[in-house]
Amino acid sequence: MNYTYRIYPDLHQSALMLDWLETSRKVYNRALRELKDWINSRSGMVDRCSIEREYIIPADVPFPSYHRQQNDLPKLKESWTDLKNVHSQVLQTTIRRLHDTWEAFQERGHGFPRFKKFGQFKSFVYPQFRENPIVGNCINLSKIGSIPISMSRPIPDGFKVKQVRVQNKARGTQWYVVVSIQSDVSVPDVPLHGRAIGIDLGLERFATVSDGSFFERPKFLKSQHRKLKLLQRRAARKQKRSANWEKAQIKVARLHDHIAETRKDFHFKTAHKLCDQAETIFAEDLNAVGLNRGMLRKDCIDASFGQFLSLLEWVCWKRGAFFMRVNPNGTSQTCPHCGATVRKLLDVREHQCPECGYQTHRDHAAAQMVLLRGLNVVPVDNRGTETACAGVLPGSETARQVPKSRKGATRKTKK
Repeated sequence: MNYTYRIYPDLHQSALMLDWLETSRKVYNRALRELKDWINSRSGMVDRCSIEREYIIPADVPFPSYHRQQNDLPKLKESWTDLKNVHSQVLQTTIRRLHDTWEAFQERGHGFPRFKKFGQFKSFVYPQFRENPIVGNCINLSKIGSIPISMSRPIPDGFKVKQVRVQNKARGTQWYVVVSIQSDVSVPDVPLHGRAIGIDLGLERFATVSDGSFFERPKFLKSQHRKLKLLQRRAARKQKRSANWEKAQIKVARLHDHIAETRKDFHFKTAHKLCDQAETIFAEDLNAVGLNRGMLRKDCIDASFGQFLSLLEWVCWKRGAFFMRVNPNGTSQTCPHCGATVRKLLDVREHQCPECGYQTHRDHAAAQMVLLRGLNVVPVDNRGTETACAGVLPGSETARQVPKSRKGATRKTKK
């Protein structure tokens, strides 16, 4: 688990950590340059040379792997003296970060690692600690010193600090540490149990629950858009790289951070409210990346459905609730009562089934379909206390038959 805390370094410590970030960025770019040169030297024909450029790298030179580049760091410190000021394991994790991106690129087939510009490297990692670095209200970081920390919540008993990531936000004016803690206790998978609900995410209503309740969507960016536009206009009029330009950029960065934190707080509170309503939650497996590229991308990015689903999954795991994502295709085009296909355009906000006459809000009907699909997908072996509505699943091809004795049964809910 990861716990995030705010830290308050002094001016010397803040300047030192900014210098570490810049050095880590240069090490990252140097390792990436070596990697790209080796790849380009092997990309041409064996019996001819390129007419544009030639990479003179001997054929017996091995691939610059993580271990090879990591072992080159001590030799590099002799000519690059600034590396001696940075903790050795911080530099090693920087090389590890590059090769993690490279391995992910090989699996996906796209997303080749890119060079980092000035200011784009915003975190570094201490991968291990011999002792707990948090003592009282301070955290001890090697070669940096003791830094005051705001312990917003204590570390649970039985957990050990494994690593610490130092993060820079708002252009170096705010610092955080992400503390990774670990325990030997194994947590089993949560089975389907208790009351089950389905949720449908949208822009008219942020989340609509299958029981008819819904959550309005706060427009985080739109509410602050006028102020953000004013600050950005002021920053654009300043001379670039001047002191006043930097002050104006800090104000813009702090407002962006405030919008992001407000959105994240709303997501957490909504996730906890959903866990208060039910012990089993089904949600649409939305393609958040595709939504962020559509014609409603500004509103979708402001709502941040992908972040909400990730946080909801985490909150469900923490509170012992069952969570699963289901296929969202056709949930708003299917009647949850009879399973008939009811075609609707996006501007039609009411669901009216011509087969059975069922009428409700479009998002409510979609949430009911999400619930039915989720109950149909979960195998019976993975269920705890089965709900009464888990019998007939309208709109699904593999609906299970319900015994006559269970038809019309009701389920008692906890108050």
